[in-house]
Amino acid sequence: MAPENTAEKVRRGLEALRTRLGVAASASKGLAARAPGRVNLIGEHTDYNDGFVFPMAIDREIVLVGQRREDEVVRLYSLDYDQESQFTLSRVEKDPQAPWSDYVRGVVDVLQKAGYRLGGFDAVITGDVPQGSGLSSSAALEVAAITLLDGLFGLGIEPPEKARLGQRAENEFVGVACGIMDQFISAAGKAGHGLFLDCRTLAYEHVPLHLEDARVVVVNTNKRRGLVDSEYNARRRECEEGAAFFAARIPGVKALRDVTMEQFAAYESELPEPIRRRSRHVVSECQRVLDSVEALKAGDLERFGQLMNQSHISLRDDFEVSCRELDVIVEIAWKTPGVYGARMTGAGFGGCAVALVHKDQVEALSAAIRETYPEETGLTPDIYVFSAVDGASVLAVESEGSA
Repeated sequence: MAPENTAEKVRRGLEALRTRLGVAASASKGLAARAPGRVNLIGEHTDYNDGFVFPMAIDREIVLVGQRREDEVVRLYSLDYDQESQFTLSRVEKDPQAPWSDYVRGVVDVLQKAGYRLGGFDAVITGDVPQGSGLSSSAALEVAAITLLDGLFGLGIEPPEKARLGQRAENEFVGVACGIMDQFISAAGKAGHGLFLDCRTLAYEHVPLHLEDARVVVVNTNKRRGLVDSEYNARRRECEEGAAFFAARIPGVKALRDVTMEQFAAYESELPEPIRRRSRHVVSECQRVLDSVEALKAGDLERFGQLMNQSHISLRDDFEVSCRELDVIVEIAWKTPGVYGARMTGAGFGGCAVALVHKDQVEALSAAIRETYPEETGLTPDIYVFSAVDGASVLAVESEGSA
């Protein structure tokens, strides 16, 4: 099913603003804001090692349609959950009956703590970022909320600061220890480009993806991810041990991102398992991101695909965060003509795989996955073909509902 376009989401949001919250949006006060989800093309488990990532913003988004109020009340309505949630600016707390609202509540909380002056507002939320698939619907909601409030109250927040505030909302209010990549790409994406981000300095560069003859295909395994939290925490500890090992031997090393492949090779025999393999993944994955950027700047999709394949093997064997379901999808892709490369994407133990595919072979790959994957796993996959789109933006709305 084709994704709903932005104008239709805005139209439905305006209608719900009127029918559900009793607000007639006016051109002078009403606004719509959108922010996209994301898929990480390469650079996995490098973010918390101060490393490099390379995501792209996808053409699935969260849209908020809102209007200022004259008091300090905030009323939210979710079209997708058919539920309302309300609070005041002076008392921002979680709502256990409407946990979807916590992402907006968190945004309001961190904005006020950062010194931004807000007023009350009414807002309707809708979107088509697949939930629970690792495509960052929560980051898109946070960034869309910040973008809406930026527009409603003239806050003057630039994209990198939107990303920081969104991350703070998720870390400090929602209570999820995410990195900054998801919010950053949602805020700062560019159509037709991937985003090369240094997670230490937050320096970034838009890199052309050359997708004229290629497509980005994402496949959700639909496997329940039961091990993610405990294994994620274990990997972080192992990476910290690896960084401490190298910091004691190499001046200037603060995180694994500072270790070169040559330095790793010189010391790897002294590293205990599994610290050696965990460290090798991070060091090599950081280098693969750098190599990927150079390959794409040269328009070399074959080389980029090879690096995606190497990334999956490293995640599977050295970092041990893949699973049978992800491996099956990636192996199907590797066997399909016209696939440049494929890998798991996200935290692992389920979630999604991503493939770069020649446009003429997308259907062949999709058919192969639909036929083989259920036979191998007993699960039914969801298959998406995504385009790279711009990051968050704000749109004025007119009272009759056009955007």
